Amino acid sequence: MDSLSEVLASCRIQDAVTAKFLLRGPWALSSSGVPGAMIRIAQGKPYWLEVQGATPCWVEPGDWVLLPTGAAHTMASAPGLPATSFTEMIARHAKGLLDAFPLYFQHGGAGALTHMHSSLLWVNAQARHNVLALLPPLLHVPAKQSRLLASWQPGFAALVEHSMLLPPGWRLEAARMGELILAHLLSQFFSAETAGAQGWWRGMADLQVAKALALMHRAPRQAWTVQSLASAAGMSRSRFAERFKELVGIAPIAYLAHYRMAQAAEQLETELHLPLAVIAEQAGYESERVFARAFKRWTGCAPRAYQQQVLEKKRVFARQSQTPV
Repeated sequence: MDSLSEVLASCRIQDAVTAKFLLRGPWALSSSGVPGAMIRIAQGKPYWLEVQGATPCWVEPGDWVLLPTGAAHTMASAPGLPATSFTEMIARHAKGLLDAFPLYFQHGGAGALTHMHSSLLWVNAQARHNVLALLPPLLHVPAKQSRLLASWQPGFAALVEHSMLLPPGWRLEAARMGELILAHLLSQFFSAETAGAQGWWRGMADLQVAKALALMHRAPRQAWTVQSLASAAGMSRSRFAERFKELVGIAPIAYLAHYRMAQAAEQLETELHLPLAVIAEQAGYESERVFARAFKRWTGCAPRAYQQQVLEKKRVFARQSQTPV
């Protein structure tokens, strides 16, 4: 497996929900953000998309849009229109809890139609902390830029349409297609963008550092040392340590600690009853207390508090459909 695939293999979609919007101009919608990665495509009339603090983006029919961390954003048929909040539209049109049913609504006036399909992906913690955190808040891939993505567009739209019927297995289908599309979008981005690269992404440009990174990603619980990583990379210890920090931005063992913490975060999110002592040991800590302090430095909150925050964020999102307007 190539080095980039080694990294992207950690990106897994735990769940997905789909949505379909029929938007006739003039229209504008605002989102305060969602707890996942959002993929969107549209046909018909082009539209404007603006992520908070960024320049508005003109989205043509067939273009792919990825909001890797679900950033707050506004979409509109024209700049400057007053926007209706997604929360309001969800409360009006959702069939039940928002994380359990597809969402469909029509909105706007009597003008040209923008037919939009989207999928909200709940991405695992390892991917959020180690991969998606390196991305800009918006990735926009024009339809003409990728023949492969262009060929997937009808299939994605068909899957979203099919999900509206609530057939058995629709969420698994949405998650697996989302995983495939996300992997390709990330592969394209990390392969093409080299200027201003940071973190492991920049390290991938160096074959020897890339090999060390792949080894840590493949076996994070192994008792790696700078010497063992340097030997595997075919470099002297001092040269490897210097080169790794120059490219990745932190020392090899500090990077390994970060990667293990992301794994611990994933266990806290998915294995709710796993004893903290077990998570600490698998992250390389002999003491649960020392691990808890290190985790708090890394995330800003204690392990169990982090676990509750993540769960509550998803619950709050799901309950938007029950918010009166």
